[in-house]
Amino acid sequence: MSTIEIPDFIAVTIGIVVFFLGAFLTRHVSFLRNYNIPEPVSGGLAAALVIWFVYGVMQVEVTFSMETRNLLLVIFFTTIGLNARFQDLLIGGRMLGILLVLTIGYMFFQNGVALLGTRIFGLPTEIGPLLGSASLIGGHGTAIAWGPTIEEQSGFEAAAEIGIAAATLGLVFAALIGGPIAKFLIDRNNLIPALPDDSPEGLVVGLPYENNLRGGHHAEQTIDHVNIMRSMLAINVAIILGYIANLGIAEMGLKLPLFVPCLLVGIVMSNTIPLLFKGLPWPSRTRALAVISDYSLSIFLAMSLMSMQLWSLAELGGPLFVILGLQVIATVAFILFIVFKAMGSTYTAAVLSAGFAGFSLGATPTAIANMSSVTKRYGPAPLAFILLPLVSAFFVDLANAFIIRFFVSL
Repeated sequence: MSTIEIPDFIAVTIGIVVFFLGAFLTRHVSFLRNYNIPEPVSGGLAAALVIWFVYGVMQVEVTFSMETRNLLLVIFFTTIGLNARFQDLLIGGRMLGILLVLTIGYMFFQNGVALLGTRIFGLPTEIGPLLGSASLIGGHGTAIAWGPTIEEQSGFEAAAEIGIAAATLGLVFAALIGGPIAKFLIDRNNLIPALPDDSPEGLVVGLPYENNLRGGHHAEQTIDHVNIMRSMLAINVAIILGYIANLGIAEMGLKLPLFVPCLLVGIVMSNTIPLLFKGLPWPSRTRALAVISDYSLSIFLAMSLMSMQLWSLAELGGPLFVILGLQVIATVAFILFIVFKAMGSTYTAAVLSAGFAGFSLGATPTAIANMSSVTKRYGPAPLAFILLPLVSAFFVDLANAFIIRFFVSL
């Protein structure tokens, strides 16, 4: 077995190619198009299958350098912060509280399902969180962080590998079920967005399909290099301030991913600078910022999925797939019967349902990609893009640490 490591610049380039592969597949495969599967997801999964074939047949393991991918994640969350407005948060304050309560409740439920799975297969109950919120809602980072601790406590030598594999498989399921859930809810309830496609209030991530992949020209008439540069300047300043803030947070003993303070700095900037400097053009909810946001998210997700080592999932066998299957069934049921209704049974609730599927099994970028794919087809839901990242990228990480510790101690 030989290994080929693809350097960062080439990895990004391949990520762009993979996105266009996904766009091609989405245009020509009706299932992907009708069920709102994001382009980087379909392209990324196809690329991961090709890399698996190379691994199995040619005995070559392909790995990718991911420095730029990680930067794209920070850029993306910064754009989400720059699009946030305090009045939206005030309007959606009740929904934010409900979504947070639902998410924390679901984390207990998810770990309960994982605990049931360990009982069924005779696995140590201590590894339950690695098949639950540590790997699914927490993602790869949380799984890697908790893997050694749980391995030491349980004596189960494959604990760390199971956590990473569960996070990977969860990401795949998260990317595949969000769009179909939203389509089912929207079509069954005849839901329509409150804002038209061309409303500036509706622009958060990307442009409607008719303005990009289908050859429309409206976007070219409203985006120029000045708008792009103005948006990039605001993003870069927010990231610099977020980096400085993160250093201060670390000094206080609290460790957060860099994108969290950048998201918060973006929110503060967009709600203070336009008020202090009335005549200053600000990129919040402009088409230029929407394009940058969409690009960052799309390439991040394409690179994340194309780099999955699918053979590691196959090697872990049946128990992992059965338990993750139970998690998918539990997630779909929880969304359809609880999340959608609790969030108001509206179009925004349907979009949030796609997002909830994304981050409850995968990661916040997957959630945003799911919601973006839905809104590109059906219409804007700007409040969903503000509420979900605040819950999934900030509050959840704090709550998850306590919940994981509780279940590990059982």
